[in-house]
Amino acid sequence: MGRNSPEHRRRCPPRPPPRRHGPQDMASLPIPDELLAEIFVRLPTPTDLVRASAACVSFRRVVADRSFLRQFRKLHAPPLLGFLGPHTGFDPAERPHPSASAATAVALAADFSFSFLPAPDPAHRWVVWDVRDGRVLLRGMPLENSHGVVFTETVVCDPLHRRYLMLPSIPDDLAASVEGLRPRSCEIFLVPEGGDESTTAEETSFRVIWVGHYEDKLITYVFSSSTRHWQAIRSLTWTDLSAGLLSSTETTLFCRRQYVYGCFYWLPNSKHGIKMLVLNTRKMEFSIAEPPAEPKVCYRHITMVEAGEGRPGLVVLTYGPRGHIYTIWRNNNGSSSQWQKDKVIPPSPGSGYVLRHSMGTHLLLNHWGLSFDEELCPDLCTLDMKTLQIERVCASTAQSFAYSNYPPSLSSPTVSNDGY
Repeated sequence: MGRNSPEHRRRCPPRPPPRRHGPQDMASLPIPDELLAEIFVRLPTPTDLVRASAACVSFRRVVADRSFLRQFRKLHAPPLLGFLGPHTGFDPAERPHPSASAATAVALAADFSFSFLPAPDPAHRWVVWDVRDGRVLLRGMPLENSHGVVFTETVVCDPLHRRYLMLPSIPDDLAASVEGLRPRSCEIFLVPEGGDESTTAEETSFRVIWVGHYEDKLITYVFSSSTRHWQAIRSLTWTDLSAGLLSSTETTLFCRRQYVYGCFYWLPNSKHGIKMLVLNTRKMEFSIAEPPAEPKVCYRHITMVEAGEGRPGLVVLTYGPRGHIYTIWRNNNGSSSQWQKDKVIPPSPGSGYVLRHSMGTHLLLNHWGLSFDEELCPDLCTLDMKTLQIERVCASTAQSFAYSNYPPSLSSPTVSNDGY
């Protein structure tokens, strides 16, 4: 009797088909949390991570872990969410910008009216002075005639988590070096994070720098939230910084502070030559650098940018018959004399774009369209230096500060709420 005979088929019924795993069977084989964390930390954007965490309870548990979030924030810079004006509040990114949903969530969760701050001195009001890494620095400015104000109340806050730290006054023994002197200009600003935070304490630590540009010298103080004290950086005369660099009897030598790869750059005032002032925030040392010799344009038409591989770049805006042309110069070895022309970005379609400053590898542009009117709120756009894509963020005042942060579910406080 063969295997194919009718008798054999009656005695030996056919084998059942192989069993397929259904959804219930797959649910019995959970992915370990450690593997999920390795997958999630490689998601390209914080918005993608928020979507993944909403898929199920187990995903949300992994994403909510503090150590995972610290690791994710170390690898992914916070996205640009909108702009914060000195007096006008927060203008969130609008659709179709990829950060629009996160910006809306932050706008609802944060207090950009700063009602949680203590009131400043009488006849003063809080004014936004700088914005970095989710922190906002505000100064108590007189309601009338604020011209010439040098030292005033200062607070650093986290509007998303409603935390703040009042900065102490600069001690008399430090301020005595400038007593009776009036700077040509002075500024106070936040130092960007170093990018190596690993503990909660370090995530809430920050530094603030006060710089006074005087007629014959540069005075600098640094505040650390870790020590809660101000420290003076060695005072330098302009000739200390560079032989032949003359003092100014009219105005400051440098203006338009920029930040690139751990250094602040002050661009040259067009009236006083072409040198740039540089502050290395790791060493807290000043130096003088020279931009490329070729571009001879107004300082308003140049900006620093991160050119990749840790090398600073300089973007020069010129006007051609078909529109704006951006030329990128790259510093190849850190020496001020080693600038090379990297690329030329062809004219962009349309007109009305005005170079503002940079954020990492992106340029920030004001766009008024065909009619230029500084009284109107322009569209604020970004230009990706790699893809050359221009993307509209929102409409805001020309004087507003870029605000970057993570969505509320992925963020943590950036300011300690401890008092003195």
